[in-house]
Amino acid sequence: MLSIIIPAHNEKENIEGLISILSAQLKQNPTFQVEVLVILSGGNTDGAEHLKTTGPFHIIQCQGKGRAIQMNLGAKIAKGNILAFLHADSIPPNGFLSNIFETIGNGYGAGLFSYKFDKSGLLLKINEFFTAKDGLFTGAGDQCLFITKCNFESLKGFNEEQVIMEDFEFWGKIKKNKIPYKIVNNNLVVSARKYDYNSYLRVNFTNLVLFLMFKTGFTPEKIKTTHNTMLNLPNDNYK
Repeated sequence: MLSIIIPAHNEKENIEGLISILSAQLKQNPTFQVEVLVILSGGNTDGAEHLKTTGPFHIIQCQGKGRAIQMNLGAKIAKGNILAFLHADSIPPNGFLSNIFETIGNGYGAGLFSYKFDKSGLLLKINEFFTAKDGLFTGAGDQCLFITKCNFESLKGFNEEQVIMEDFEFWGKIKKNKIPYKIVNNNLVVSARKYDYNSYLRVNFTNLVLFLMFKTGFTPEKIKTTHNTMLNLPNDNYK
């Protein structure tokens, strides 16, 4: 069984869209056993907890705030033996469910998806290109990490002190422990909204600064403060 875990903070409209898309994919694959857990942050204020859901879709209120806390809660209550962590502003491609089941069924313990943005642009295409490659910046949360639950538990889940870099830290543990993984070259569609409020250069320079701070041992709180200072994100789960 696959448990899709969606951490969300004031993402009601995106959650509604995701439920619709995943519902359609499940109808196309009726034999797949899937549950979808939307984990709302403790600071959520958009009323998403009142969305009506049926069948495999569940909306759960988390007391804490921060994606690591939300995702760990989802993993704890998940019934599936496969966990997939999907951002609320991402759109899964056709074949999404099959890709996950096939990857795990072929002996991989974890995986990621390549992605493209929901707007076009030459510079954005540069970023998109590297998401299909295994490199220094592999492991970002936008790539929808999926992993067997037993491997997730063996790695002790996400570090809840890492407010910003929980995805990279967890991916580092996957590589350190030599868990076999695959990058699925089937593009998710991810939001480019941060580029609407910041220049391409500013976003990528900030990402580089945060990554270097993480790698050189800065505290999570310092990384968070730097992130909030350098970027303007009107709906930001970290602030």
